Amino acid sequence: MQTISPSQKSPRTRQLINKAKADIREKWDEIEEIKLSNQARILAAFRRHQVSEYHFAGSTGYGYNDSGREVIESLYAEIFGAEDALVRPQLVSGTHAIATCLEALLTTGDELVSLTGAPYDTLQQVIGTKGNLPNSLLRNGIRYKEVPLTGEGDWDEEGIRAYVSPATKMVMIQRSRGYSWRPAFSIEDMNKIISVIRAIGKDIVIFVDNCYGEFVETWEPCHLGADLIAGSLIKNPGGGLVAGGGYIAGSSQLIEVVADRMTAPGLGRKLGPTYGLNRWILQGLWLAPHVVGEALAGAVLVARVMAELGYPVSPTWDAPRGDIVQAVMLSGPEELASFCHSIQAASPVDSFVQPVPGDMPGYEDPVIMAGGTFIQGSSIELSADGPMRSPYIVYLQGGLCKEHVELALYQVVESLLSRCEARA
Repeated sequence: MQTISPSQKSPRTRQLINKAKADIREKWDEIEEIKLSNQARILAAFRRHQVSEYHFAGSTGYGYNDSGREVIESLYAEIFGAEDALVRPQLVSGTHAIATCLEALLTTGDELVSLTGAPYDTLQQVIGTKGNLPNSLLRNGIRYKEVPLTGEGDWDEEGIRAYVSPATKMVMIQRSRGYSWRPAFSIEDMNKIISVIRAIGKDIVIFVDNCYGEFVETWEPCHLGADLIAGSLIKNPGGGLVAGGGYIAGSSQLIEVVADRMTAPGLGRKLGPTYGLNRWILQGLWLAPHVVGEALAGAVLVARVMAELGYPVSPTWDAPRGDIVQAVMLSGPEELASFCHSIQAASPVDSFVQPVPGDMPGYEDPVIMAGGTFIQGSSIELSADGPMRSPYIVYLQGGLCKEHVELALYQVVESLLSRCEARA
């Protein structure tokens, strides 16, 4: 697929996107205010912890006495409203970070309740509701329940009260939508959910899968009383610079237990070389509010344009947002493939590659993925993907700058319009 430059776009596409940009200006201004607030919070933390050039040096081997790692984890704890944090390249993904928390804190006979319906596909294998892996939570004697969402995809207070009891060990909230049409949960939603859980049992561990939600709003789940959160450094908090890793933040007591599971009992957080990545982690965190804001601005533009073309979108351009993901419901597998081909063609890396559906670890259906990213699988860089199943929904996320999202959107619109004209 040949990349369409701005000078080659049709008058209809140019008019459509320019009108959408005018329509969403107020929403973009709201995003700018969130960016400014989060940037101020991070600046204050960097100054308070006296980040210096010597913190950029990494460690090798066992990673003892890594002052850069220590200041990074102190920053994450403060910025995310937690007592303590682990920020490690040894956590290979968000799923790995989440699984580490679940396996560290749950033992045979304990009960885990998902408050936001079924989690995303790969985590279902960790739990054991999909597949039959020998190390899943269910195979290891953990009891598991899911509170169904309402018909509108909202959390269900009555359902939570029916499923959760004081004997429940841990509840889990998935902030982002995953491969589903439901809205992401806002900070306001999570504040209400946490209040409900605390009324049921003050000792229940409240765990939040924070992936895709960091810096979308001006508060994070631990600010509201969540006990533990986890996420990936190649998503929002890495700012597009970090080559890999994950983070976990929460209460000091829980972090110590999780650290023993991350390495080995007795070793805990004392070990963990950073391989010269400290500067990238620090600089990525510094840039994260701006980059997340750019991704949000791009998602709002995509929502406005695709809705104007008649496609259902979630969320709508003017709706509150709890994550950076924009879902668009397409008419069939051909349009899903076309959308992904367009995003790939407008990518700075591997623009000449045409994505095809393929099997992905943890997913039952073939998945088509577009992402010409500088870091493999980076979801804060512009990417689009979706399972090849009905309804055919593409999930677009990221964009280090909104200009890239706009240029890719030209490609998408021209491709979809060409398909419509060919069928006419």
